[in-house]
Parts: sequence; C-alpha cells; structure tokens
Amino acid sequence: MLIETLEAGRAVVVVGSGRRADVVVSGLGGVGKSQLAARHAWSVWSDTELDLAVWVSALSRDAVVTAYAEAAARVLIEQDPQIADRPPEDAARLFREWLATTSRRWLVVLDDVQDPADLRGLDPPPGAGGQVVLTSRRRDVGLGRGGHRVIELDVFAPDQALSYLTEALAGTTSSADREQWQRLAEELGWLPLALSQAAAYLADQPLLTVTAYRAMLADWRRTLTDLTPPEHTLPEHQATVAVTWSVSIDRADRIGDPARPRGAGLARRLLEIAALLDPNGIPHDVFTVQPMLDFLTTLAGRPVAPDDVYDGLTRLHRFNLITLILDRPARAVAVHALVQRAVRDTLTSGHLHHLAHTTANALLAAWPASEIFSRDLVQALRSTTTALHLHTIPALLTPTLHDVFDRVGGSLSFSGQIQAATTYWRTLHDHACTHLGLGHPVALTIRRQLAFLLNEAGDRVGAVAGLEALLADRLRVLGPEHPDTLPTRHGLARWRGEAGDTTSAIADYESLLAEVQLTTSHDFHALVVMRRGIIHWQHWRHGAHVGDPADAVAAFEVLLADLLQGSSPDELSTMHIRRELANWRGRAGDPARAVTELESLLAEVPHVQNPDNPIAFAIRRKLAGWRGEAGDRAGAVAGYEALLLDQLRDPGPDPDHPDILTTRHKLARWRGEAGDTAGAVAEFEAVLPDQLRVLGPDHPNTLNTRSNLDRWRNALEQEGVDTET
Repeated sequence: MLIETLEAGRAVVVVGSGRRADVVVSGLGGVGKSQLAARHAWSVWSDTELDLAVWVSALSRDAVVTAYAEAAARVLIEQDPQIADRPPEDAARLFREWLATTSRRWLVVLDDVQDPADLRGLDPPPGAGGQVVLTSRRRDVGLGRGGHRVIELDVFAPDQALSYLTEALAGTTSSADREQWQRLAEELGWLPLALSQAAAYLADQPLLTVTAYRAMLADWRRTLTDLTPPEHTLPEHQATVAVTWSVSIDRADRIGDPARPRGAGLARRLLEIAALLDPNGIPHDVFTVQPMLDFLTTLAGRPVAPDDVYDGLTRLHRFNLITLILDRPARAVAVHALVQRAVRDTLTSGHLHHLAHTTANALLAAWPASEIFSRDLVQALRSTTTALHLHTIPALLTPTLHDVFDRVGGSLSFSGQIQAATTYWRTLHDHACTHLGLGHPVALTIRRQLAFLLNEAGDRVGAVAGLEALLADRLRVLGPEHPDTLPTRHGLARWRGEAGDTTSAIADYESLLAEVQLTTSHDFHALVVMRRGIIHWQHWRHGAHVGDPADAVAAFEVLLADLLQGSSPDELSTMHIRRELANWRGRAGDPARAVTELESLLAEVPHVQNPDNPIAFAIRRKLAGWRGEAGDRAGAVAGYEALLLDQLRDPGPDPDHPDILTTRHKLARWRGEAGDTAGAVAEFEAVLPDQLRVLGPDHPNTLNTRSNLDRWRNALEQEGVDTET
C-alpha cells in the first residue's frame, strides 16, 4: 500500500490485487500530500495493465463533478454517444457507476479535498479493479470510513530534511554549510514546502549564504512572504506557505454546517492566540478561562462559552492547523512553529498588543493555586509565558510589567530553580533596558527581583548591596512617595537582618513603621508587616533566637490581638502571625502548647486554602518538629513521613521542590533523634545529592544537610565502637 511508500521510499502498485486498497493521506498544508499521491500515480501508470487514471483537484463539489463528467465523456463515449451533452451531475453519476461495475483497472486521485461533504454520492464505490487515493488537509473521522486507510503525513524527519536540502542546494552552497542546513531545517520545522521554497530562494540569490538567510528568518520584522521566491517562479499549482495555510484557516473559520455554528468565527482568533504561545503544547484551559471567554465574546459579538471554544479548536484540528493531544492536558494544543509565524505575520501591532495582554491574563487565570501537585501544568505555563513574551516584545513590559512575569519568576524560585530564575529575570532586564531604557520603572522592578534571588541563593551581602543601589535609583527616579519605593525599603530591612545586620534591620523597620503611621490612610497590613519585622529581628539572629524568647511571645500576642480587631481570624495574614506565635512558644520552652496551637491552626486551613496548599504543609512541618521537641520523637517521624507521602502523591508533584527536600531533611533528622541512626544517615545521604543538584553547594539548606550528615555519621561510627566493645 501507499504506506510502504513512506516507509521504503517507493510507490507500491496495488491495482489488481483483488481487494480495495483505498488510502486517505491527511496532513498539514505543505507536508507533501499531493507530491506523494503524484509519485504513486506515476508509478502505477507505468503498469501496462492499468487502463485508467484520473486526477481530480477536489477543491469543491463542482470541481469533482466537472472532472468526473470530463472523464465520462472520454470513457463512456462508445456506450453513450450523447454523454458529452448530458448535465454534468448525470455524467458524473454514470462515471461513478461505471467505476463500480467495470472489470478494468483504474486509479482515481481526489487531491486536496476541502470538505468530505463535497464527495457525498461521488466517492467511487468498491470495485475489484480500482483504487482511490484521497489527499486532504482535514482529518475528519468521516474520511476514514468505507474501508479507506488513513495515513497521517507528518513533516520530514531531521535526516530526511537534511538530505533534501543537500540535494536541492548542491552546487549553490558549500558542503561546509551542512551544519547551517541542519539548523535551517529545524527552524523551518522540517516542513517540506517551506524547505522547498527556502531552497528555491537561496538558489535564486547566489550571493546569499544559508547563515544570512537564517538571520533574515530570525528577523521578526520580515514576513515569510519576504523570504519566499516570487510567486511566478514557483512550480505550477504551488502556493506560498502563507497562502497555503490561509486557505485552511478560512475553511476552518466558516460556518459550514448551519446546525453546528458554535465555533464559526472563532477558529481564526484561537489560532492567533496559539500563534503566540509554545508550539510544543499549550494547556487547553488557557483557551477557556474567563478572561479569554470575555475577549472572544467581544470579538465575536455574541456570548462565547467553553463548548464554543472546543468546537473552534476542533475545527483547527480537523484542518491540521493544530494538533489536539487529549491525553496530555498540560500540552493539549500543539501547533507547527511555521504556522505560528505565518499567522503572526498577519497581525497588526495594535491587535498584537491586545492579544498579548489578553493571553497573559488568561495564563494567570489558568495558573494553579498550588504548584506542588501541578508540575507538568506549571512547566507548560512557564514555557508558554516565555514564548508569549518573545513573540510580543515589548507589549507585556508596558505600561507596567505584567503580573504574569512575577508568577513565572516566583514559580521558578518557589520550585528551587534559583539559577533558572536568575537567568529569566536577567533576560527580562535586558529586554526592558533595550526597549524602555535603563532607568525605566520596569527595569528597576526587575532589579528588585534579581536582588531577591541573590538572597535566595545565600548571597545575603550581595542582596543588600543590590537593594541599596536600587533604592538610591528609585529615590532618584521615582521619589520617596512612589508606591514602589516602600517595598524596596522593606526588602532592604529584611535582608539586612538576614545578612546579620539586625541593628540596621530594626532601625529600618522602625523608620518605615513611623512613616506608615503618619499617613492619613495608613495601610493596616503594612503596619502588621513592619511590627512583625521589628519583633522578629529583635529576637532572632543568624538562625537562632537571642535574648528571652518569652519577650517575643508577649510581643506577638499583642500583635495578634491588634490584628484580630481589624480582620477575620481566618485570614491568611492572621494565620501567619499565629503560626509564628506558636513557634516562639516552642522556643520559649513550651513545645506542648506550640503543638496545641498549630493543631488548632491546621484545622482552620480549609477555611482559607485547600489543605494541600503549601501553607498547610508548612504548618504540618512545624507541627511535626514541635511534637519531637515535646518528647514525641516517634510522632515527629510519623508526622514527617505522612507529610512526605502527601507531598509526593499524584498528580505529578515535583520531587525536587525545595519544600519536599526540606521535609526529607527534617525526616532524616528526627529518625536519628528517635534512635534510628542508620536510617538518619541513609536519609541524609539520599537528600544531599538532590540538594546539591537543585539548590547548589553553597545554599544554606545544603550546608545544613552536610553538617547533619557528618553528625549522624559520627554517631553511627560511635555506635559501632560501642557494639564491638
């Protein structure tokens, strides 16, 4: 069958095999469906036993009827001398009936079928001596009915693409360009039509190197049309890449069946959105969250529901403009990168700006509240956001930095990918400086994130220096009253404390508190944050408490009482203070009460967040630790074991998440405290390589694990000595 052509690189003659071997070749416009069918037809035509071959450009029902009528006029003239004068529909019907009954060998190629409905009553019936080859950009289920075998034709494999370019460019470029050919093929998505037209363009420009052509291709100011040969130089019946897909988009977007109009008019808009995102796969929820539905409703001039969107995506899938991968919801919508480029070329700057902000809002709305159980989805959202930014620079940098960037950067930091987060923010900073200027408020905002990452990586002195420089620039550019200046001063106060300069930290917090109190409409939450910072750094230095912890307990009790007067006890800010108060009770020598208060707090978590939220996990982690400090060491081990199981359960948690690494560290410690020294050593030995890989060798958590591993190894060696003696 024709499938063997794909596998062995040759056409296989199946006419006269005694059974139908009908084939449907489906695929994206430009993958070479017609070329494959033509190759097969020419091979079959060399068979002396073949009596008839008909090639039909099946762009419409009228085109098929006309081709059948012309074939009937040639084939049936002896049986019906008046056949040429009959109405085309009648002649086509007679030709179809002849195909069904004749003993002669025949081949009918229906090329580029636009709509399966166009073939109703015209698709050749089963015949012992015939074969139908049908090509279509569509992949409707109906195309495979009636015994047709469906071949999904994809792009070239990388080695096939390289072989094609090597042959096509032979004599026009140096064989030393082989690596450049490989990269060009990859950048064109290994699409045969695009490779063909790129090769033709290069052949027509003898002074143009492949490297220079790739640079032109990477220049988003050029369209694909700019990089293809003039239309009059293309082979007959071959359209440019952009024109080839525009036909499919128009078809996908039309009403078609009046009984199923739901996705009509939405397909093009959905493809415009997909064209801005990750070609390897986009979460389907991005297309159905409320910001996107509101946007589509405005464009469509009618209410748009998720079902309408699903129908629009299905239309695009039918025409091979996207691929729906239903068993991979985090990457459910994939689209060829060159299709994306062709669609982006059609967007005006104003529409692109609007699309960028709408899509960024949709990505935020699709982001899960808890990332720990949504690793695949979060990774897809991060890569999709990056693609959106790169395709729309500088839209999401103006008028302010879009919140989706904070979500991506925070997600990378939260998952422990500090180096990746640093690279991410540095790239954004470069873009902001290039497009907006070094002193632009957006560039300053990004510098704050970079300073934060220095602190996360353990370079607290570097973080303080970065924030000091940033604060000076913000005061100079924005002034002391600007809303962005206060968070910078707050961050500087906190990180001075983290760096060991608690005196400066306390002074900074006290100064901030005094300024907030002087404002006529002071922010109650800001007051709480400042007071909390003062209490914390008055009693905590270099990872240990200083002075009398009972003083910290008393101060947090007063802060909690004040907070409860202004907000609900179930609010997150209140829960943070209650958790900190419980911790200080434990440090003050009352671990049993710390356990009681944390148990009470944990019971209230469902009122605020899902119990699987990291807040609940943080409370459980502290709770297990204070149980151990209260004397229930076995209970501490059990608590950490249960917590780790919950953190690692389905669906798809990230085992490298810093919170999970912390739980493993705590579990190892309490195994040792509970008497299982060997178990502690084994746990520490298991978690240390993961911390080295994820956090790096200089991260405080990694250093802490090294220290504990040495401690418990020494204890294990001592146990060995005791046993021997």
